Amino acid sequence: MSSASSSSAVTLPGDPPGGRRAMAVWGIGVSVYFVAVIFRTSLGVAGLDAADRFHVNASALSTFSILQLLVYAGMQIPVGLLVDRLGTKKVLAIGAVLFTAGQLGFAFSPSYGTALASRALLGCGDAMTFISVLRLGTRWFPARRGPLVAQLAGLAGMAGNLVSTLVLARLLHGVGWTAAFAGSALAGVVVLVLMLLFLKDHPEGHEPEPFPHQGAAYVRRQIAASWREPGTRLGLWVHFTTQFPAMVFLLLWGLPFLVQAQGLSRATAGELLTLVVLSNMVVGLVYGQIVARHHAARLPLALGTVGATALVWAATLAYPGEHAPMWLLVVLCAVLGACGPASMLGFDFARPANPPERQGTASGITNMGGFVASMTTLFLIGVLLDATGDDYTIAFSGVFFLQALGVSQILRLRGRVARRERERLVASRVETVHVPA
Repeated sequence: MSSASSSSAVTLPGDPPGGRRAMAVWGIGVSVYFVAVIFRTSLGVAGLDAADRFHVNASALSTFSILQLLVYAGMQIPVGLLVDRLGTKKVLAIGAVLFTAGQLGFAFSPSYGTALASRALLGCGDAMTFISVLRLGTRWFPARRGPLVAQLAGLAGMAGNLVSTLVLARLLHGVGWTAAFAGSALAGVVVLVLMLLFLKDHPEGHEPEPFPHQGAAYVRRQIAASWREPGTRLGLWVHFTTQFPAMVFLLLWGLPFLVQAQGLSRATAGELLTLVVLSNMVVGLVYGQIVARHHAARLPLALGTVGATALVWAATLAYPGEHAPMWLLVVLCAVLGACGPASMLGFDFARPANPPERQGTASGITNMGGFVASMTTLFLIGVLLDATGDDYTIAFSGVFFLQALGVSQILRLRGRVARRERERLVASRVETVHVPA
């Protein structure tokens, strides 16, 4: 075992105890994120229905997801600051109210404009969930459990995506648009009640330091201090480069690509989308275990995932036949499943680079990466599809440009981050030596 891994396996003074109570409380927080992801990805199985319902083209359809992600990405730093100031429970409660209202509004939207407003409201509430759950994990579990806890949170999100793909899709075509979306909104009410009754921000005896006086100057310092850390910036670019291919595929364009470009039935396309989610869940557990034991594996896993995604995506788009063979589409969806777990590795660079009082802010900066990339790609694909007469090969080629940009930034920052982590490791050992027994 490397020195970095062995050092991370030591329980630090003041670490939360973990245990069953921690799992129970954290599980309630994760359930809120689980429901938020169901609502976030619900458009992925309703994209073609939405186009018919609101009489819109590909560019206008992509605007639903772009606006939702624009709000989500724009909220990340403010939400990080709110989590650092107010704690998890209050921010999660606000988020649950907003995303439930957004899902309900989407169910009853009579026009494209009101539907857009509903998705923006949903995106605002959704933005408050994941960072809050990450903060909850750091408050209830020892630091050595951080990578695994973060991957498990991502796993819960993928389970929400699975529910959206399997359950909501059937409801949509069984009971109709309004009943399906309004009925799903009840899940938001359930998790809100559970959270208000049982969630606690931290275990007894592990209260955070009193929050300092608030003001614009403090906010600027908090953001600037987080950004100055190379680990925060590397975390953002890892998240940027790894997350968006699967996000774009699941959130909107996967189903139209498989049905219109590859000639599959909706049922078969739905099964392939389900494969992406199942692969994500399996890979997430594997990545979490690997990083918890071998901290140095973070970057090879992230870059390996980017390389594999680019290779299989290129093979699918460049296949010489009219349609790619089923085995290649299966491989594509299985590899896309690794994108979500790889994006979680970004938080494993930002987390150790920042003290506890900046964890929310640093996580917010990191979390912006993948959603900015996803938003950009969603817009680009929609525009190119309209411009080329639904040529998915040209439209989806934009994926490679964003991957190249992200990889160049990762390679630029990796040496600086490695040096800073070695310096922190040496400093922590010196402090441990001088602490009396």
